Amino acid sequence: MKKIIIITFALALALFSCKDEEATVQPYNITSQINNLPQEALNSDEIESLFIMREEEKLAHDVYTTLYNKWGVNIFQNIAASELKHTNAVLTLLTKYDLADPVDNNVIGVFSNPIIQDLYDQLVSQGNVSTLEAFKVGATIEDLDIFDLNNWMIKVDNEDISLVYANLTKGSRNHMRSFYSQIISSGGTYTAQYLSQAELDAIINSPMETGAW
Repeated sequence: MKKIIIITFALALALFSCKDEEATVQPYNITSQINNLPQEALNSDEIESLFIMREEEKLAHDVYTTLYNKWGVNIFQNIAASELKHTNAVLTLLTKYDLADPVDNNVIGVFSNPIIQDLYDQLVSQGNVSTLEAFKVGATIEDLDIFDLNNWMIKVDNEDISLVYANLTKGSRNHMRSFYSQIISSGGTYTAQYLSQAELDAIINSPMETGAW
């Protein structure tokens, strides 16, 4: 009996250790997935897309972090953590291809791209009005993100970039579903601004997707 208890305890400890290790190494697994794919020649669209998506994912992270600090609503903190993974995944690609990082050491709310800088300022101003407007800001960012990623994926053929963009798009669809749900629960509405309304409806009327970064 004593021997069985010891074995059971050992197995439980091993299982706990494996789960803990899995949680610890998951960010590395994303990097590993990217770096294990072949490094191929980049076309001009792929280079441009990497620069833009690096800052666009930072935009999402920075806006959500700022709105969490304003309103203290957990959805912003939770999705900001996901967006940090997204922008770091793009950074992995920039590093892999020895491209300059447009983010560099920029702090929250500071961007190299003036269009993204203006968008950050506008979205934070809107999100500071109320929690409903903040949820609409979240939906707007995900709307833009999915739209841009869909367009870039048409022009990208490198396997590693395609992998990252497909996963980022999946994550953004989940984020859109979450923000849209909050908008409806708060008595508001949201109409597509970048995607077609049919594309938005297809997303919000489908279930959450698994395996997103």
